Amino acid sequence: MNWDKWQELMEVERPIRYVGLEWNQIKKDPQQVKVSWALSFPDVYEVGMSHLGLKILYYLINSHPDYAAERVFAPWRDREEQLRKKGRLLHTLESDRPLRDFDIVGFSLQYELSYSNVLNMLEMGGIPIRAEERKAFPLVVAGGPNAFNPEPLADFIDCFFIGESEEMVESFSAEVLQAKEAGWSRGKLLESLGKVPGIYVPALYSIEKKGNFFCPLPSGDAQGKIEKQVVRNLEESFFPEKFIVPFTPAVHDRVTLEIARGCTRGCRFCQAGMIYRPVRERSLEKLKCQADDLLAGTGYDEISLLSLSTTDHSQIVPLVNYFSRAYSDLGVGLSLPSLRIDAFSVGLAQEVQRVKKTGLTFAPEAGTQRLRNVINKGVSQDNLLEAAQAAFRSGWTAIKLYFMIGLPTETDEDVRGIADLTWQVWEIGKKLAPRRPKITVSVATFVPKPHTPFQWDPLLSLPEVERRQKLLRSLLRGKQFNLNWHGGESSKLEALLARGDRKMGGDVYRAWKQGARFDGWSEEFNPDFWQELLSGNEWVHQKLSATEPLPWDHILSGVEKDFLQKERVKSEQAEKTLDCREGNCHGCGCCGNLKAMVEVFGGKKNADQS
Repeated sequence: MNWDKWQELMEVERPIRYVGLEWNQIKKDPQQVKVSWALSFPDVYEVGMSHLGLKILYYLINSHPDYAAERVFAPWRDREEQLRKKGRLLHTLESDRPLRDFDIVGFSLQYELSYSNVLNMLEMGGIPIRAEERKAFPLVVAGGPNAFNPEPLADFIDCFFIGESEEMVESFSAEVLQAKEAGWSRGKLLESLGKVPGIYVPALYSIEKKGNFFCPLPSGDAQGKIEKQVVRNLEESFFPEKFIVPFTPAVHDRVTLEIARGCTRGCRFCQAGMIYRPVRERSLEKLKCQADDLLAGTGYDEISLLSLSTTDHSQIVPLVNYFSRAYSDLGVGLSLPSLRIDAFSVGLAQEVQRVKKTGLTFAPEAGTQRLRNVINKGVSQDNLLEAAQAAFRSGWTAIKLYFMIGLPTETDEDVRGIADLTWQVWEIGKKLAPRRPKITVSVATFVPKPHTPFQWDPLLSLPEVERRQKLLRSLLRGKQFNLNWHGGESSKLEALLARGDRKMGGDVYRAWKQGARFDGWSEEFNPDFWQELLSGNEWVHQKLSATEPLPWDHILSGVEKDFLQKERVKSEQAEKTLDCREGNCHGCGCCGNLKAMVEVFGGKKNADQS
């Protein structure tokens, strides 16, 4: 890096975000590369560098001699102002080249409130914002969970990856290389890509008003339905032998081992639990090798065992026993980011935190058993109280409880139940904890998401959200409680963008033009920028008909719509659906539809967990 750039970066608040040059960074000569990717994360460096998917794609693409991947993150407002003032384009960390010089610019869509950043990064990178205005490269692509409803960004993205992107990036790169070498037009390349399984090309689809929404209609040879792509064998799938080590701590700054993918617990509000099916696991032996490589290559002092439901791994006991002891003499700790609510999980946590003890987080989600049955959260009040007893007896003094308000069928009794349950946990801690316990209660507003049984359900109105928050606050007064929640307006925006159609792209564009940036950051979110969208669209507060066409019906998650509808009916009757690993198949369609060629569940659970 030259001296001029150092001086330039010293003028911004966090210059280290924009330096690059980290340990394990890969730099290739652009003149020797045949297909170049700019992996773009629409949030700040510390957030993007925590994302495992970005790390996997970075090293997977760079493992090919003809391909290169570089990184770029959303610049904070001070850096944006600086670049604009100097007339410079947004550029990658590895080569300082502007985004417009790449063959492919790929965005990771992890949350809806990052959409304004996507547009901002395109414009700052010298790329026409609307896909129809682009005449040549780069192709702008996007993947991640939000790609399962691509329509709100369809005007701005050339291709969406539906499913697990590592299954598609190599073949996609090969198609782009063929197009470059043969001199294909942009239109011919998009038509060819529109036939590739798992690739959705919005330009090949018109839209037609059907009920509340504008829904896509394929033209020509475009696929009528886009089927999610999955990694068939997680055990043998690509995983990096090293990670880039950031100069500044990332949000999750540790070695991350993905021990499993998918979840079958069937929580009816949870999009990830539906779209990432089927469950696939990595073996203990494979994870040992990966941990050895990553610790040696990074110098981290913590390992995180990552999955949607970590303690459901069929080998979780030997996994924890091994990793909590194998590196403890070196001061390497272990963390489990997701715990079931039971004493078994607390026992695991106690074993895990031999090196460093942190707080415990449990997610009852709802305050009453009736409502937990509605959402199919397979835990009881006794589970939580027993887990609290085990935690406080084991020396924990800080527990975080995660709930939602506004869930379908919720009443004031359910809101009071949140307070009642919290007070009971506090009373247990007062008796058993080694010192005064601290209970943090985090309360999110339920947002209905596509491809879930609750995708037809309404969002609570803003006045009602505020009324229920006020009720809960009146019941949880005291220094022993730390109560926090999300704002109602940001939840409405999230709900609109989550279930929006292609016409909503105009709202995203207007908000960005007015100044919307970093809408997921509470201190940056300004509802005035989104007022036109937030003041209308009352359908978001109404229950949708199960027969109504939806903007994402052409995207196949593997879980059949009939199954989602049956689960919705069961929720209205407060009827639970058991985890299919505990008994019979419930016919969600995923395993058959995706033709999973693996032993999906990785074996039976350990007897210790039954």
